Amino acid sequence: MIERLGRSIRARLALFASVAMALLCLAAGSLFLWVGHSTAVNIRTKEVTGAALHVGHDIQRNHLHPVTNFDLKGVQVVDSTGRVVASTPNLDGKPRLTTVVPDPNSPSRTDVLCKLPQLDGDCHITAAVRVYYEAGDWVVYAYDSTVPWYIHPSVITVLAVLTVSLVAITWFGVSKVVARTLAPVNEITQHLTDIGYGDETMRVPVPEKAEEIEALAEAANRMLARLEAAMDQQRRFASDASHDLRSPITAMRAELESAMLAPEETDWRETGDKLMASLNRLQNIVADLLTLAKLEAGAPSRLESVDLAELVAAETTRPRSKKIVTALQPGVVVTGDRLKLARLLTNLLDNAERHAESTIIVTLRRNEQAVLEVLDDGAGIAPDQREVVFRRFTRLDASRSRDAGGTGLGLPIAREIAQAHRGTLRIEDSDTGARFVLRLPIRKE
Repeated sequence: MIERLGRSIRARLALFASVAMALLCLAAGSLFLWVGHSTAVNIRTKEVTGAALHVGHDIQRNHLHPVTNFDLKGVQVVDSTGRVVASTPNLDGKPRLTTVVPDPNSPSRTDVLCKLPQLDGDCHITAAVRVYYEAGDWVVYAYDSTVPWYIHPSVITVLAVLTVSLVAITWFGVSKVVARTLAPVNEITQHLTDIGYGDETMRVPVPEKAEEIEALAEAANRMLARLEAAMDQQRRFASDASHDLRSPITAMRAELESAMLAPEETDWRETGDKLMASLNRLQNIVADLLTLAKLEAGAPSRLESVDLAELVAAETTRPRSKKIVTALQPGVVVTGDRLKLARLLTNLLDNAERHAESTIIVTLRRNEQAVLEVLDDGAGIAPDQREVVFRRFTRLDASRSRDAGGTGLGLPIAREIAQAHRGTLRIEDSDTGARFVLRLPIRKE
């Protein structure tokens, strides 16, 4: 389809250029014919007038020779009585062809006269020259055919051949140039067609000396790089998710197999408790995966006015294994989904509870944005790992791994919720522990 499109573009551009060239040749040819015709008419008029003057000069010198040496349609000499006294052989014995005479104040006159008797053709250039003779004024008439609009058959032939040649050259040249221009596009298309899933060389060639196509290729390569990164992330996510889902399933299978080997000696209540713990872990992982899927799909939220101070106060009053200290500025109101914001805060508090030594500090303040901080007094997170922890199923050192009780999805969910509310969630510097900072836009009144 791309090749057909390329041929179509090439054909359309070649046709457009050829039509434009044909119109240009037509305009130039018309101008040339107009100028050439005007020039040829002037030249022929001068020739006719010159022949008449030459005969008139002979009359004034009384040396009127037979009128036979002019390449014209005819010449007539009329005396003062209106009698034809001399003419070219083709008009010998013929009457006067016209009565047109020069104006009284002019020695000559030139006209185009049509349907003159005894002359072939429709119209003729006619020159009438008055000769002042001793016996009265004589008039010399010279006749010749008018110049056709095409001047001469060879002229129109040359123009037609030149026009056809230029149109053909234009078609061929534009077709070749467009084909050469589209060649990199076809190559990019072929590379995109040949790229398969998991291809490690997901890139298209970047042509040189073609800025627009080069920009297209670079944009395609950036898109392919993002696609490759997304595919890598998907593969890692699938691998980590399968591992995390397999762990509780394996634990449950092991418990059941062990119990079934010695059913009389098995404490089924204890076995049930262990199975329930594994099921709870499995349920939490699946629930978190569903939550992430909904957030990434842009599931609609129920937006309302949320007082963050009230929300934090409600969430921090629940019993926890670590002490929670709060410093909340009242009146910090944002627009958002209350349940999702509560989930975000709960995830941050759960993470801090798992890794704090004894105390969790939650602060809320307002400047240009709503700023919520959750700080624990644990081991903290190295600067180069601060973005890593927001990846799904992230594994850090033993003190902060998900095996400490989390699913490995709490922080990614928290960041997705923050971004869905046009906010940010980052880990910033602190003297001790990990300091998570949430920033959200203030609700406009």
